[in-house]
Amino acid sequence: MSRRVVITGAGVISSIGVGADEFWRHCLEARSTVAQIPPQWKNYASFRSQLWSPLPDLDTGPFAITRADRLQLDPMAVLAVRAAREALERAGFALAEAPGNARAFILPEVDATRTGVYLGNGIGGMSSFLHNHAHQLFQRARATLKAYAEESTPAADREMLDGVVALMAHGPRFHPFVASMYMPNAGSAAVGIKFSITGPNVNYCVACAAGTVAIGHAYRAVREGQVDVALTGGCEYLYDEHGHNFRAFDVASTLVGDCEDPETANRPFDTKRSGFLFSQGGAAVLVLEELEHARRRGAPILAEIVGYAETFDAYSMMSMPAGGEQVERMMRLALADAGVGAEEVDYLNAHGTGTEINDRVEAETIDRVFGRRVLVNTTKSLLGHTIGASGAIEALVTALSLQHGTTHVCKNLENPVRELNFVRKVEAHDLRVGLTQSFAFGGHNAALVLRRYS
Repeated sequence: MSRRVVITGAGVISSIGVGADEFWRHCLEARSTVAQIPPQWKNYASFRSQLWSPLPDLDTGPFAITRADRLQLDPMAVLAVRAAREALERAGFALAEAPGNARAFILPEVDATRTGVYLGNGIGGMSSFLHNHAHQLFQRARATLKAYAEESTPAADREMLDGVVALMAHGPRFHPFVASMYMPNAGSAAVGIKFSITGPNVNYCVACAAGTVAIGHAYRAVREGQVDVALTGGCEYLYDEHGHNFRAFDVASTLVGDCEDPETANRPFDTKRSGFLFSQGGAAVLVLEELEHARRRGAPILAEIVGYAETFDAYSMMSMPAGGEQVERMMRLALADAGVGAEEVDYLNAHGTGTEINDRVEAETIDRVFGRRVLVNTTKSLLGHTIGASGAIEALVTALSLQHGTTHVCKNLENPVRELNFVRKVEAHDLRVGLTQSFAFGGHNAALVLRRYS
């Protein structure tokens, strides 16, 4: 017999807010952080897009992330640990220092063997990989060129060579922990280690659908009785010194183009959309629990997860088929898994990247499945695209929308590609059932169905 699964805690880090309360408040205020890309990136390439959404500086001290953690973990894993700590605390779990390990905690109220970690990311510890690759690539050449310039080169040539040396930026050493830092599973492993969780620990590397897929599999694990508690979500960190990650998406013509007002460049579902706003990264971690387990603890409950489905396009690595058949099948499978009809869904958090084909296909499939009654918005219109963290952040937004009976607007939407019921203003709604969906390079599609808890 399947068990009911509820969300009891959440932690989030994003470009528009750190912590669930600040993040949700800024969502409702339609906050965005849009900035020019780091100027040093332009030393290495020419970019079509000039905008990104950077993360704020993070104070990790209050979340017991030690200096050793910061030295030994990729920033992606640090974001995951910080979001997990907040999620556990908001779920009402007590944390105690792990015996013999001042850097770790135990959860005295739960069976660690019946608790799992299910996290997703799209690129993993690529920041650490690129940072150390630059060291290996440039170290000897930089030293040789610098010595040559200092010893035997005319002043004018020396100045030119000094400029070349300066472009060979890299860290002071090749990091002894880099192999463990750039593993895609580093985020889930770091969370399991930090909180002494010995149940299943799984990473889902499914590009932009990773967070949704991770939550879906965690939901199934709790529903089917494999675990009683799951920490689940997505994490991503996309900065590197030379702008490699940014350029990879830029040369694919997926990012926002030039715009007179940068604040309006990011415009999913609008006819003037030009691509997605690249985010530096982010993380969202949810605590899922079996309902009776949560009730016994007196835990706060944000929402209930009632359905999940995933499909695969089998079409292209970087494009979705024009008809959206597998997207539509995914939506219908998720509804069937939840036991709800399309007419019962009140709110849909769309993938909504702002790319040409994706927005058109998604809008058409929403229309076919749900018609024009369901409220639709896209969280990416506020904070840009966080790749592997995006689905988890959007699942949190869906839960908060159901809990509070309102949701944020679809920002910068003036002329929609299709006349759906897009959210244009923040107001009260009777939201009982919501669906959140993600699509990914490679052809992965995933959706979660959530119900307001009462």
